[in-house]
Amino acid sequence: MLTNSDLVELTEFRRELHRWPEISGEEAETATRIAAALRALGADRILTGLGGHGVAAVFESGEPGETVLFRAELDALPIEELTELPWTSRVPGKGHLCGHDGHMTMLLGLGRLLSRRPVARGRVVLMFQPAEEDGSGARAVVADPGFAGIAPDWAFAIHNEPGRPFGSVSTRIGLINCASRGLEIRLTGKTAHAADPEDGVSPARAVAALIPALEALGRGGALEAEFRLVTLTHVRIGEATFGIAPGEAVLHATLRTGEDAGMAALETEARARVSRIAAAEGLEVEFALQDVFAASINDAEATAVARAAMDALGIPHGEEGVPMRASEDFGVFGRGAKAAMLCLGPGEGSAALHNPDYDFDDGLIPIGVELFERIARDLLGRA
Repeated sequence: MLTNSDLVELTEFRRELHRWPEISGEEAETATRIAAALRALGADRILTGLGGHGVAAVFESGEPGETVLFRAELDALPIEELTELPWTSRVPGKGHLCGHDGHMTMLLGLGRLLSRRPVARGRVVLMFQPAEEDGSGARAVVADPGFAGIAPDWAFAIHNEPGRPFGSVSTRIGLINCASRGLEIRLTGKTAHAADPEDGVSPARAVAALIPALEALGRGGALEAEFRLVTLTHVRIGEATFGIAPGEAVLHATLRTGEDAGMAALETEARARVSRIAAAEGLEVEFALQDVFAASINDAEATAVARAAMDALGIPHGEEGVPMRASEDFGVFGRGAKAAMLCLGPGEGSAALHNPDYDFDDGLIPIGVELFERIARDLLGRA
């Protein structure tokens, strides 16, 4: 169990992380802080620079066995924090407004317990991954040559999810988080004087047609394998002037599906629809992808292990609010391991994630640590 001294120190560490947020791909100082804390715990091995700024700590038992990985995220968000807390962000325009500071602290708490009492067999990996918010981090970590030496048999993660009772967990077998990707569409024609628009090739009519045409490809509905949703998030036509008929337009569409295979089909259809409409208007079209997330799918065995641990600890759990439309790149770790994502409630009154007034509830730290430790010891034994 964590001591009162542990909880005080972990809480202060979490708040210090909160003061100095770094966004996706820029987590150098956060990674340095985490690596230093892990060295102080005496981890058997620490890997840095995984997939960018990723850090992994390995706690060995000295006996053969499976590898169990627990994941947290290093990155914050490019959102101005609007709280008056003593530990509010000191970096303008950036904030830990998704709780990744709390998730990192949970893993450090688990590291404290493992350093005092190792598991009986196998090893535990504490994985602090970069760039979760833009979907690139988990892929980069798994593709890193250094990851092959710590590739897990089991993988678990906790994400706090406002709207759920404090200390309760929502999870399920199968889909937890949708696949998603951002499709950037750039249409190019030819500008003209606004008095003589017929001398140019305007994308205006194509944009007017594309907005309903793209939305019609995915209307949402029940979160099942066939789920599809297309959301137009940005549209720009020409320049902010009255004298020039536009010659260029940019659209951003977020595509969501309930499974990765469905995403491939949806993207193909979206590109084809855009290309047809652009060609009809005499426009050139270019595509680019951003924020690509795989679907997160909970393995049946991993979910059963987590549920058994929660039962043993008296942690209430169910399937409230899952699966979710929102995406999470933890699903990449589940491609080579039995994986489960657990959604931990901070209370119904908590501000929503990505809101400027959000803050992680430090009371969740011991719950997450206790649950992770129980899972680790249920799978790897008690030394």
